[in-house]
This record gives sequence, structure tokens and C-alpha cells, in this order.
Amino acid sequence: VQLQASGGGLVQAGDSLRLSCAASGSSFSRDLMGWFRQAPGKEREFVAAISRTGRSTYYADSVKGRFTISRDNTKKTVYLQMNSLKPDDTAVYYCAGDPNAILSAGPDYSSNQEHYDYWGQGTLVTVSS
Repeated sequence: VQLQASGGGLVQAGDSLRLSCAASGSSFSRDLMGWFRQAPGKEREFVAAISRTGRSTYYADSVKGRFTISRDNTKKTVYLQMNSLKPDDTAVYYCAGDPNAILSAGPDYSSNQEHYDYWGQGTLVTVSS
């Protein structure tokens, strides 16, 4: 499976952006999907994840209430709606997929980037103050 992330850009604090991640390959609808980010000089960190049915979603505390992850399996696309953006949200955002997750994987499993087998190329989000 290959992933193509898009939607990043330069915005001001308080603005919104929606990231998209389009997948090629047949397994997308069966995969746990996640978004991660890496800020300059920092390690990559978990942002959000969504189960293959879309019924379960998980978020990092830093984005809870501001970001929303969703997916459209018919379009093989996962989204990250980001509202009330802050300068601390500045990072390269990566989408990733885990074809081995069970449906009830839970937040601890879903937030662990080591479980994700395939990754997109990243899209840069810059939030100015």
C-alpha cells in the first residue's frame, strides 16, 4: 500500500486545515490508520488514529477537542481536520497504516508507531503566531 498525504500549508494561529491521505492498494479498508507528526528537532509523535470501521478514534491529549480524524473507505482516504491551530502544531504530518491491528486495538496499541507498516511521505503544516 502506498500513501499520499496532502493539505499542508502555512496558516495563522486559530485557523483550520484539513489533511488528506489517499491510499493505493486493496487492504486500506481493513487497516488501522493513524496520523503522526514530527516537529523540528523533535521525535515523531502520535496525533490520532482510527479503526478500520471508523467507529473508534484515538487522540493525543495535545490535540483532543481540536483535531478530528475520519476515513472514507470507498475513497481509500483518511482525513485529519485540524481546528484552532497553534504554533506548537507546526510539524511534518505523516499518515500511516497498520494491516495487522485487530478491530478493538485500543488507544495504547493504536498510538504506537512501531505497529504501523507503511507510511506516507509527509505534509508540512506551519502555524504562525
